[in-house]
Formats: sequence, C-alpha cells, structure tokens
Amino acid sequence: MTARRVPIFSTIMVIAAVLTMVGLGIWQLGRRGEKEALIARYEAAISNAEPVPYPLGASEAEVEAVLYRRSAVECLFPVGEWRSIAGRNAKGASGIVHIIGCGTTTATTENDEIAYVQAGWSRDPNPPQWNGGTVTGRIAPNADGFARLIADPPLAGLEPNAAPDPGDLPNNHLAYAVQWFFFALTALVIYVLALRRRRR
Repeated sequence: MTARRVPIFSTIMVIAAVLTMVGLGIWQLGRRGEKEALIARYEAAISNAEPVPYPLGASEAEVEAVLYRRSAVECLFPVGEWRSIAGRNAKGASGIVHIIGCGTTTATTENDEIAYVQAGWSRDPNPPQWNGGTVTGRIAPNADGFARLIADPPLAGLEPNAAPDPGDLPNNHLAYAVQWFFFALTALVIYVLALRRRRR
C-alpha cells in the first residue's frame, strides 16, 4: 500500500474522529475523579453532626456546599401539591416518599422562601394530611428546587425515610470512558480493513 493510494480526506476525517473519541474518553476519566472527590466530600458531610441553616434562596453552588448536612426548618404552611415518587424506607423496602413545599415566612409563596421537605415513606401513593411544623433531617438533592430536607424523624404518621446516601450518586464515567476508547479503536480497525479492501 503506497501513501498516494491512501485517500487523504477520508484519512483526515477518520483521524479527527478517533482523536475526538479519545479526547472524550480522557474527559470522562477526569469526570470520574471529580465525582469520586465529590462523593468523598459528601460522606465527610454526613459525619459532621453540626447542623447548618436550610439553604433558602441559595445558589446551586451554595446548596452543594451543605448537601448531606443536618438542618431544620419551620414549615409554617404547606405550599402547592404533594409530589409522591418512588423511594425506599429506612429498612430498604420500596414504596412511595412524599415531598411538599413549605412556606417559611408568613403568607409567602416565593421560590426563595420555600423549603422542600420529604415527609416520609409509605406504600400508599395518596399524600398524607399535614399542616406544617418543625422539620429536622438531612439536606439532599431535589428535582424541584436545589435541595430537600429528608425528615428525620418522619412526619404525618409516615414511616422513616431511607437516609440520604452519597453512594447512590451515579459514577459511571469509567464505563463511558471505556466505551469511547472502544469506539475509537473500532473506527481505526474498520478504516484499516476498508483500506486493505480498496487495495485489492
């Protein structure tokens, strides 16, 4: 096979694609290290017994700094509808956890003054009856707003929530990196085979 018989444009495109895939694999390896450091920080937060204020109106970065710490909030009145989603109780059983927004100042519904509370666990998808009160627990990530307080003890006659666990955070970046490296190798092998077939 001579150099002049190698299609220059196609070769450049394949090399560019392979380098891109290798770069993505390396980036995923970097993300894996970042995620491991983040999980280690969250695990250290769980061992810290000193409570912190619930992050009302905080930025995403400010919320991240207090995730998994103990906190408390005074729920003056429920805000909006209950959100009932799949979850586990303290014994690991599957069921439903119930989440509600809480007004923390008199007659307000502004987002920066709403605390989200996971009241507890049950097998019943119907939301409980609860009019508010003092809630203690741990701060965890939340779909609505940046954080929710996992109530401990539970509220409204519900069963105890599973304790928030940083180990539940997905860290599959190594698998993604291996995939990108595999794709790069596959592209190279296919292109070499195509060049050999073209030579015949």
